[in-house]
Amino acid sequence: MTQPDPAPAVPPPAVEATRWLAAGSALALVLLAFAWELWLAPLRPGGSWLALKALPIALALPGLLRRRLYTYRWTSLLVWLYFTEGVVRATSDRGPSVPLAVLEVALSLALFIACALHVRLRLKKPRPAEPT
Repeated sequence: MTQPDPAPAVPPPAVEATRWLAAGSALALVLLAFAWELWLAPLRPGGSWLALKALPIALALPGLLRRRLYTYRWTSLLVWLYFTEGVVRATSDRGPSVPLAVLEVALSLALFIACALHVRLRLKKPRPAEPT
């Protein structure tokens, strides 16, 4: 008789929370990048090729949703490009781009924190009980 497969381990609530925060902020960054460059404050009427900046973070979404640790690691590095762009545009642009840039900075920070915490929580090894 064959043994049934053990039930998959349920991730702790903190790991799931960081997963959803990472996926949500990554999706929000993708939507912000497209909306910003195509409709909200495009550099040129009719949109801009800068909307393609959303593609790298969009490629991370499936890995984030599937809990791929490697994706969380490289996304935590990639997100600094979005953070840098947001800081530069928040301090140099004028008009409707400034609040959009501040939102990009906030979403980038949320994504970085979520990815870093997710990796840390998943790699954390339980400590053995102290003898009393």
